[in-house]
Amino acid sequence: MQYIPPANLRGHDVEPLLTSRGLTLDWFNNPEFDPHHPANVARFIYSEVANLVPFHYRTAVSSLPQLHLWIDGLVATAREAQAQRGAPIAAVNVGPSLLLLGSVGVGKTHEAYGAMRELAVTGVSTRWAATTAADMYAALRPRHGVDSETEFRRYRDARLLLLDDLGADRKPTEFTEEINFRLINHRYEHHLPTLITSNIDAEELRARLGDRVTSRLREMCQRIALKGDDRRRRAA
Repeated sequence: MQYIPPANLRGHDVEPLLTSRGLTLDWFNNPEFDPHHPANVARFIYSEVANLVPFHYRTAVSSLPQLHLWIDGLVATAREAQAQRGAPIAAVNVGPSLLLLGSVGVGKTHEAYGAMRELAVTGVSTRWAATTAADMYAALRPRHGVDSETEFRRYRDARLLLLDDLGADRKPTEFTEEINFRLINHRYEHHLPTLITSNIDAEELRARLGDRVTSRLREMCQRIALKGDDRRRRAA
């Protein structure tokens, strides 16, 4: 783990994230030079996560108790594995997944990026990939000069994956159905933590994603239903 000096995170507002974990800014900016110190791990991982979080969500903080419990579980499992192996740092490698369901604009993506940011400051190593389903399909379409299989493995094998807007395409194709199955099946079989958002309800899941994907999602994910009005429309 590379040493990261105390950070100037103006505009990121990490204090609410730290407070929710019982931590302080003084702890986060601990000048201890040990690269394996949890505060250094937190700064290193947060710097990586900050590059994945869109500017719009750079101050997102999750408000869902289920997301806080999910983070607690991932951190506890990582520290348990660290103690068993005598590893220098705790790292998230396996764990449960979450599926956030709700109509457009209720805050699913905000909650998901808030969870990414909160997990980043815990002092536990997390390696995320983050994408929308539409962007993933676009990146994986066969085209000259791009190894689509290598690109697919980046999402398939990520220690943690945020997959936003799964099922948004109203007319799934053979291509998207194959990608969905291969991705979800691999992460299901290897217990890789996956945070998924979708604006379709539980009843529509099977129609949009098919029986095989839906069955695996039901077993691997805790489902969280978000209700409310479209925040974007209200803000406008």
